[in-house]
Amino acid sequence: MRLQFLDSLMSESSPQANRHSQAHAPSWLIALGLSILASLALLLPFFWLGSASGHDFEFHVASWLDVAYQWKQGVLFPRWTAWTNYGFGEPRFIFYPPLSWILGAALSIVLPISWVPAAFVFLTQTFAGMSAFLLLRRLTLPRAAYLGAAFYAANPYALLVSYIRSDFAEQLACAILPLLMLAALRLAGLLREENPKPSTITLFAVPFAAVWLCNAPAGVLASYSMTVLFAWAAVTLRSWRIALRAISGLALGFGLAGFYLLPAAYEQRWVNIGQALSSGLLPAQNFLFTQIADVEHTWFNWISSLCALALVLLAALTALASRRFANKTDRPSASKSPWAALLLLGSVATLMMFRLTAPLWSFLPEMRFVQFPWRWMSIVAVVCCCFLAAAIERRRGWLWFVLVAILSFPLGYFLTQNTWWDPDEMSTQLAAIKSGTGYEGVDEYDPLGDDHLDLPKHAYTFTLLPASSDDPSAKPPSGVATTIAWLPNAKWIRFETSAPARVALRLLNYPAWQVWVNGRLVTPERPDGINQMIVPIPAGQSEIQVRFVRTRDQTAGIALSILSLLLAAGLLAPRKSLKV
Repeated sequence: MRLQFLDSLMSESSPQANRHSQAHAPSWLIALGLSILASLALLLPFFWLGSASGHDFEFHVASWLDVAYQWKQGVLFPRWTAWTNYGFGEPRFIFYPPLSWILGAALSIVLPISWVPAAFVFLTQTFAGMSAFLLLRRLTLPRAAYLGAAFYAANPYALLVSYIRSDFAEQLACAILPLLMLAALRLAGLLREENPKPSTITLFAVPFAAVWLCNAPAGVLASYSMTVLFAWAAVTLRSWRIALRAISGLALGFGLAGFYLLPAAYEQRWVNIGQALSSGLLPAQNFLFTQIADVEHTWFNWISSLCALALVLLAALTALASRRFANKTDRPSASKSPWAALLLLGSVATLMMFRLTAPLWSFLPEMRFVQFPWRWMSIVAVVCCCFLAAAIERRRGWLWFVLVAILSFPLGYFLTQNTWWDPDEMSTQLAAIKSGTGYEGVDEYDPLGDDHLDLPKHAYTFTLLPASSDDPSAKPPSGVATTIAWLPNAKWIRFETSAPARVALRLLNYPAWQVWVNGRLVTPERPDGINQMIVPIPAGQSEIQVRFVRTRDQTAGIALSILSLLLAAGLLAPRKSLKV
């Protein structure tokens, strides 16, 4: 079975290209070479300054190292972190999509630790260029597609994310967005040389699910963007079939990502998820050129706003220069053109970055969790690379690429001067795990009833306490303890005490943890102020076993993904034509 994406990758986009395919390098190889060069150009500062330690650097690196540690402990798909909150843990991997931390963990195992961030950026942006090439070759001539792909690999938003934000998960999601756009145009019937087939539903659902499995805010933006595109196509082409295919593709994509989405949605009631919208993270504080009392926040918002403005202006100018909307008899009508849909999508994404759309940020479901309106730059970047490639098609259009490349260097230099560079950051993070210290958690994944800032930084794995907390002067009984296992998803300790006691574990209470004392399921206690797990034990010999179990919502999510995977495979299966 051959997927259309692979067929698009290996086939030339015109008969003339086919005739010369034996004399020249394959088009995909040229695109790969240019994408690699663009990615290396983006990475040049990393070679002498070290890793760009942006806003989210520590969060992502800690996740990679935690996952790599758990793999070595035999935990193949972590749900609970081992070293956040200085060893108390948190359910980060239930709520944060898995693809980025799986890739980062794999790189941290096979590469020297200081190389990992640069390698992640290199692989991601090279893939971004190839992804853009697969989209552009269906819209423009090969030469334009090559240069458009190189631009997308190092576009202004990619520079912002790589140098200042260090949001590796969103960066990976952006690399998939061009593939998602190509699949959406196919599904909507906006590529005139193709007729949508049942397989196009799967070919859309796979990259749509992949975006969600990279980054949740990017998934929200992708969901609304694709809805706008499909609605435009269905209305302008007056086709209910487009609407039906679109709903099917979106539903199948959500189903494929169900093993992540269902638990992440259901278990929000068990954590302080509202902290994701604390001060500084509210959409109202992050519209373009917004000022707040925090000087550093305002300065970064202006930087991101300038990057957004550059992308919007470039998209607008290249759209005009491309003349894709000129009234020519040899062109399809505007309603049937993918360019009209791209222009609409770029316009919507641009408007969503300005304060006049504030009511939509409050009204649309989950939109507020995107946090930063300038994140719509990710959609504008895809639209911009399409119109840039279309402008390059015209006579002397290559000058557009030269101009953009020249202007990218001062922008890149400006961004490198406004971030923190640290060649030892990865080694510091790794040392925190090896020493058993761990690292700080995040507010939104803290279990309910806990304030992770009050947790002790150097707690023992367990501490014997008096049987009652009513008498502050009481001393714990004497006893002997043996740790049989202390794994990320299981704890097993044997005690022998002279009197009843309580055991304070270096672990936070969470509904997925189940605790057994001498084979009997018990409900752990907790102290005031924090949600540390405290387990009562009787006098004499006792065994405490704690296991992180699969909850019903997780089981339902896995079942949904398996069912969706079977349905997706069925839609890809070849169908024999009936002869009448």
